[in-house]
Amino acid sequence: MATKDFLVEIGTGELPPKALRLLSESFLDGIRTALKTADLAFDSIVPFATPRRLAVRVTGLQEYQADKAQERFGPAVSAAYDKDGKPTPAAAGFARSCGVALEGLDCVEKDGVVKLVYRSVARGGDTRLLLADMVARSLAALPIPKKMRWGSSRDEFVRPVHWVVMIFGSDVVPASILGISSGNQSRGHRFLHNQAVTINTAAEYEEKLAAASVIVDYEQRKALIRKLVSAEGEKLGARVVIEEDLLEEVTSLVEWPVALTGKFDEHFLSVPREALVSSMKSHQKCFYLLDQQGNLLPSFVTVSNLKSLDPSQVIAGNERVIRPRLADARFFYDTDRKQTLASRLEQLKTIVFQQELGTVYEKSQRVSRLAGLIANELSANKAWCERAALLSKCDLVTNMVSEFAELQGIIGNYYALHDGEPTEVAAALNEQYMPRFSGDKLPDTLTGRVLAIADKLDTIVGLFAIGQPPTGSKDPFALRRAALGILRIIVEKELDLDILQSIRFACDGFNNLQLKPGLDNQVFEFLLDRFKAWYQAEGVSAEVFQSVLILRPVKPLDFNLRVRAVHHFSKLPEAQSLASANKRVSNILQKETASSQSGKVDPNLFKEEAEKLLAKVLEDQKAFVTPLFQNRDYTQGLESLAGCKIAIDRFFDDVLVMDDDVVIRSNRIALLAELRSLFLKVADISYLHNN
Repeated sequence: MATKDFLVEIGTGELPPKALRLLSESFLDGIRTALKTADLAFDSIVPFATPRRLAVRVTGLQEYQADKAQERFGPAVSAAYDKDGKPTPAAAGFARSCGVALEGLDCVEKDGVVKLVYRSVARGGDTRLLLADMVARSLAALPIPKKMRWGSSRDEFVRPVHWVVMIFGSDVVPASILGISSGNQSRGHRFLHNQAVTINTAAEYEEKLAAASVIVDYEQRKALIRKLVSAEGEKLGARVVIEEDLLEEVTSLVEWPVALTGKFDEHFLSVPREALVSSMKSHQKCFYLLDQQGNLLPSFVTVSNLKSLDPSQVIAGNERVIRPRLADARFFYDTDRKQTLASRLEQLKTIVFQQELGTVYEKSQRVSRLAGLIANELSANKAWCERAALLSKCDLVTNMVSEFAELQGIIGNYYALHDGEPTEVAAALNEQYMPRFSGDKLPDTLTGRVLAIADKLDTIVGLFAIGQPPTGSKDPFALRRAALGILRIIVEKELDLDILQSIRFACDGFNNLQLKPGLDNQVFEFLLDRFKAWYQAEGVSAEVFQSVLILRPVKPLDFNLRVRAVHHFSKLPEAQSLASANKRVSNILQKETASSQSGKVDPNLFKEEAEKLLAKVLEDQKAFVTPLFQNRDYTQGLESLAGCKIAIDRFFDDVLVMDDDVVIRSNRIALLAELRSLFLKVADISYLHNN
């Protein structure tokens, strides 16, 4: 079947840089889905995106949809003809509705009944006539929170549309897209080539635009920027720090990137690095440089959107703009340090944390108390933990955080050190927010870990207490992230903390609220749900998780060790057989009284060799695994218990548990109860049984 290439380009005003990639990918998905829905085959489909355009190119696209055979069923033959073989009105009516004579109908069996059928072929549509609607629907479906209207037009889009290119093969696809008639005229770079660019075929799109100083391929432009920026650092014998989010934003801001290096006064280096970096990144979209020792250099790399005849003027312009930004940061830093963090505590009384939960000051008091209690549980420095909690939110009322909100905690660390607070207390002010995002680092200090747990736990308990837990996809206070952060800190930093007890400590801090009974267990279940999501993401089966959950370990570290051990055990060749045996034992014990299960096993009542063997194996295993389980070496313990398989299998093959003799039966049930209790020291592995 004949094919052609298709190109669509939507030329716009400057698109929002942080949304450009999403808009491009969504446009691509929309076109791809529309083509597949229309049963139009193609070889490849690729997106293009710059600040002034969204484009998609499809290669090897069918010129026409494939013809489709169609069948339309009519009445049963028995109803279509009378006993003399003459057509009935039903048959005549069906033929008439199909636009054919009776002779044009066939007979076929359908669902056990022979029916009249009309067979025809639906001719495939002309692709050229379908493309305009596909493009329009794809644009309408783009994720645009707030659309614009321009001029007197009623059309709406993320930015005003100035031109539309739609080419199929070498022909323009006639269409009106967002009020603009399609053509083959694109536009070059706004400053370097501000004129029309004629696109004759889709294949020449990139080359024609490159000649007009526009690199339309997003990934190619991004790679070029990375290369150019890195080269600027190499000229200075330094390393440019290229953070992915900034690189993405810069790629979305330029069509023809040119990297230039500027400088700022060295005296600004007395300001905390994070403030300088934030100013350069957020306000100027510049990359910062480090020397070989990792120290910040008084230089920056900016990416211009044009190649200037006098680059020094462009550099000087950037230096003029960045200087007052850095001066502001220095002024804020110097001014803030004239007042201690502790002296700002009273100001927190004017900031509402949450209407029903009080002020940030009240939260600080609650977290300080909770941090002290958790510190006792972990043998941490209680005074440091309480002090860090009291100071934890004081930097929120500083000039620096008011200007650079992303520095909260970070700047508190600097100010606490300046005030002479213990180093670990100062570090905790930054570490309280860790982990800030998925995969982020965790607190290095024990004080920081305690504070991070206490702060997050206070928020979770408080919001659950006033009936505002996460619902569905809505989690405005990021409680799921906070819960996962608590679990990560406890597990990865190996803190032997009873989280249920800590939740109850937190509940006690809200003595001004009428707490609903069971709030502690509700929050505990919420944390366990986060554990479940964590393990699912790591490929741990739901059955493994459930086998541990049923025992409800209250220490996340212990919970994790059990899950890891059972996950390992589930891969052993003996696992399924032992899980099946545990399931069988569980079913037997459920039918028995507690007293029959708690009885002492009497070896003198054994009649079969198999029960003697099992008793001996269990006795040996108990002696070996008990100290392992006490030391939480659950993995080695379960590996050892896997050796019970032969004895257990033989027992069930040779021994009738439900013996007519009540004494014998009770003794065997007690033996099985011992077997079950040994495995339950870790988990209920009967959940691993595949039904």
